[in-house]
Amino acid sequence: MAQKQGGGGGGGGFFSSLASSLSNFKNQVNGLLGYEGLEVINPEGGTEDAEVEAQRGRWKQEDRDSHWKMMQKYIGADITSMVTLPVLIFEPMTMLQKMAELMEYSYLLELADKCEDPNMRMVYAASWFISVYFALQRTWKPFNSILGETYEMVNHEGITFIAEQVSHHPPISAARAENEHFVYDITSKVKTKFLGNSLDIYPLGRTRLQLKKDGVILELVPPPTKVNNLIFGRTWVDNPGEMVLTNLTTGDKVVLYFQPCGWFGAGRYEVDGYVYNSAEEPKILMTGKWNTSLSYQPCDSDGEPLPGTDLKEVWKVAETPANDKFQYTHFAHKVNSFDTAPTNLLASDSRLRSDRYALEQGDISKAGSEKSILEEKQRAEKRTREAKGQKFTPRWFDLTEEVCVTPWGDLEIYEYNGNYSKHREAVGNENTNNADITKIEFNPWQYGNVAEAE
Repeated sequence: MAQKQGGGGGGGGFFSSLASSLSNFKNQVNGLLGYEGLEVINPEGGTEDAEVEAQRGRWKQEDRDSHWKMMQKYIGADITSMVTLPVLIFEPMTMLQKMAELMEYSYLLELADKCEDPNMRMVYAASWFISVYFALQRTWKPFNSILGETYEMVNHEGITFIAEQVSHHPPISAARAENEHFVYDITSKVKTKFLGNSLDIYPLGRTRLQLKKDGVILELVPPPTKVNNLIFGRTWVDNPGEMVLTNLTTGDKVVLYFQPCGWFGAGRYEVDGYVYNSAEEPKILMTGKWNTSLSYQPCDSDGEPLPGTDLKEVWKVAETPANDKFQYTHFAHKVNSFDTAPTNLLASDSRLRSDRYALEQGDISKAGSEKSILEEKQRAEKRTREAKGQKFTPRWFDLTEEVCVTPWGDLEIYEYNGNYSKHREAVGNENTNNADITKIEFNPWQYGNVAEAE
C-alpha cells in the first residue's frame, strides 16, 4: 500500500513503522578476521556468518587488506574529493557522463509535455526521474571529473546535452539538456559520509525541469543513497527515503517512498507513493520497483484505487546486455561512445580522457598511471592559477548569487549562460577539425595544455 500523507517529510505513518520493524539485517565481522566491529550487510538478508559474506565481492584478499588500512582513517569523513582511490573499483565513465544517463528514457518527458491531464503529467515526469536509479545501482565508481571537463551528447531523441565540471573543491557539476519538449537544468553536488564498509551519499543538487508546452516547472528532491559492503562482501546500493517532485507552477507534487532493504531482502527496490494535487489530496497511486518497472492507478481521497480502474505500467527497464563487465546498459555504452558525440567535439570531453579509455580497454595499470598524470596536471594548473591571482571561470555555466537550501546543506547555483548554443551554431555540423575524433587530446585546462608536472 502506498503512502497517503502529502508533503516531503521523513516517511511517517505506515512506512516508518515498516522500516523500523524490517530493519536491515546486519552482521559484524568478528575478531577472527582482524576487523572488529566492521559492518557487513548481506543484500539477500540471509543468516549466514558475516565472515562468509565478507570474503565475497570483487576484492582480492591483499587488495582488500591494503585498501582497508588506507581507508580506515577516513571513517566518519566526507571523502567526495579523494583522489587516492584505486582504479580497480572504477568504471570507464566519469561523473559527467553518469549525469547524462538520465536521458535514456526521455520519451517519458515527451509524454508529459503533450499530456493534458496535470496528474498524469506528474506520473510521466516522476517515472523519468525514477528511471535513472537502475543505472545508479551499478557498484563501480565513475571517475571524478577534472575541473573544466565537459561532456556533450547529441543523436538521442533530439536532445542537446552539455555538462561541465564547474568546481573542484567542493566538486560541483552543472548540466543542461534540451529538446523540443523540455529543458532540464541541474547543479549537482554530493556530500558523503564514510562509515568503514559503507558510504552514505547525500545529493545536495538542485534539479529543475521545464515542460515547454505549458511552461510548467518541476523541481526534484531525491532520497539519499547508501553503498553497502564497499570493501568486505558484495557491494550493493540502497536508496531508502523519499523522493519529492514538486510542480512549482501549480503546487501539485509526487511523493514516492523508497523502501529500505529489510530482513531476507524484503522491500529491496520497492518504491510507492502518490500524485497529489495542490490541496494535497491523493489523485493517483504509483507503485513498482526502481530496478524493473513502475505502474499507476487512479485513487480516491483515501488513497484507495478507484473502482473500475486497473494498475497500468508506465515505465520498465529496457533489455540490458548479458554478462556486461561493468553492468552497463545499452544506453550507457552509447553515452561512452562517439556515436552520441557531436562533430567538433570539445577537447575537454570526458570520452577523451586517457585514464577512462585505458580502463575501457582493460589496462588497469595504465589507467592508474594516466589518472595520476591528469590529477597532477590539475594540481599544477591550480598552482598557476593561484600564482596569477585568478579564479577558474566555467565556459558554459555562470555562478549566480542564488543559494538553494537542501535537506543536507546549502548549494550555490550555476546557471546555463547560453554560450554553448552559440558555439554549436558557429561550428555547425561540419567537422572542421579534419582529424580523427578519437585522436583529439584531452584538454580541459584553463591555461592551455599544462605540463605533466612542474
